[in-house]
Amino acid sequence: MGENAKGAGVFLELRKRLQSGLLVLWRDVAKSYAEVRVTGGDSSLHVRTPRGLLIVELPAGVSLVEGSCREAPERGDEIHFRMRLKVDQHTDDTETPGSVLERLQVGESYCFHCQSCGTRVLEERVFKRVLPLPNGNWSSLVDDWCCHPDPFANLKLLPRAEDCFLGDTHLLVPRDRGCEETLTQELSPITNKMADGQNQDTPKPNRRRTLVSCKSCTAGLGEAVAPGTLKLYITEVTVRPSVGDGQFDTSLDRSLFLEQTVAVRLVELSSSQSMFRFSIQASDGKAFILLWLLNSDSLIASSSATPSSTVRGDAVTSPGHRQCSEHQSPTKAGSAVKVLYLPCSPSASTHQDVVDTWEKDIGVHPLELPLTTCQELLSVLTASTSCLPPSLHSMNSYQVAYMRL
Repeated sequence: MGENAKGAGVFLELRKRLQSGLLVLWRDVAKSYAEVRVTGGDSSLHVRTPRGLLIVELPAGVSLVEGSCREAPERGDEIHFRMRLKVDQHTDDTETPGSVLERLQVGESYCFHCQSCGTRVLEERVFKRVLPLPNGNWSSLVDDWCCHPDPFANLKLLPRAEDCFLGDTHLLVPRDRGCEETLTQELSPITNKMADGQNQDTPKPNRRRTLVSCKSCTAGLGEAVAPGTLKLYITEVTVRPSVGDGQFDTSLDRSLFLEQTVAVRLVELSSSQSMFRFSIQASDGKAFILLWLLNSDSLIASSSATPSSTVRGDAVTSPGHRQCSEHQSPTKAGSAVKVLYLPCSPSASTHQDVVDTWEKDIGVHPLELPLTTCQELLSVLTASTSCLPPSLHSMNSYQVAYMRL
C-alpha cells in the first residue's frame, strides 16, 4: 500500500457544502506552483503539469470557479492548492441509496442472501411489522435523564412471526423451516476475560453465543439470540426485493461492500440522531475501533503521474481497487465520507487515554459487528490512509481515512 501511495501523483478532495477544494501534487508531477495550471471544463477539472493533462470528471452541477485556484503552503514533497467551487443548489445530495435498515418496508417481499457466496439463506419474507429497537446508550440515557427505570432493562425484545426488528447494524427475524437447509449453528468457544479490578486468579468467563453461519461457504452471518430468532448483521447478508430477483451478483468486492455499508450507516445515524463519534465493537462489547465522522459531502479522486489519464474517484477508497494508477475509462470523482479513526487493541493503540475517555463518554455511539468484520474494517481504513498524501495521514492522535459511499 505504501508503494502505491508513493506512486500516486495527484490527490483531490472537493467539499460540496463548503464549496471548496484541496489539490495535492507530488513533486514528481510538478516541481513548483508555476508549472501547474488548473482550469474548469464541462463538469470536469483540468490539471495541466509538465507530465501532461490530468482530467477529473465531476458530478453534474459541480464546477470550478475560474481563477479561484490559489497556492497553499507547501508540505514536504507536496504542492498544495486551494480552490473554490460552484455547486448548483439543485444538486442532489441524497443520491446514495440508504442501508437495508432504511429500505425495508411493510408488505414488501424480500430475499436474504449470504453476502460472501450469494446463497439464499432465508425463504421469501413479507413483514407485517418493521420496528426499530432501542439502540446505542439507551439504558444510560434513561438512567441519567429519566425519573423512571429503563423499561427494556433485562428484557429481550424478540420478533413474532412476520416481524422484523432493526438494530444499528443488525436485523432480528424469526427463524423459518428452510433454515435447516441453509444455515448451521454452533456454540462460540469458551474464553476467559479479566473482569475489571480482578487479578489473574479470578477470570471472568465470556457468555457463550450460538453462532449462525452459511451452510454453503461457512461464512459467519450472525447468531441465534433465542431458539426461534436470528440476529443477522447487515455487513454479512444482503436483502433484496423478491420482485425481479434473479441470479445473485457476487462480483462486488467484499471490502467495497463492507466499506459502503458502514459508510452509509454512519451517515444515516449522524443525520437521524446527530451522532458523529462511534465505537466499533465486537460482540463482547469491547471497543475495537474508535471512529469519528468528520463530513459526508466529499468528492475524492486520485491518480498516478501518468499524462493524459482520467482520474478515478475510487482510487483511494477500496483495498481491492487501491492501485492509485492510471485508468483509461472515464469516471466521476467518487462520493465519500471522511473519518478519523483509532485502533483500540493493546498492540495497536498508543493512545490509551483517548480510548478510556471515549469509553466513558455517553455521546459515543456503540456499533456492534462480528470480530472478523471489525478486523476487515480496520484493514479498509488503514489501506485508505496509506494511499493519502503523507501530510494528510493523521490529525492529532487519529488516523485519517475516506470511505466510499
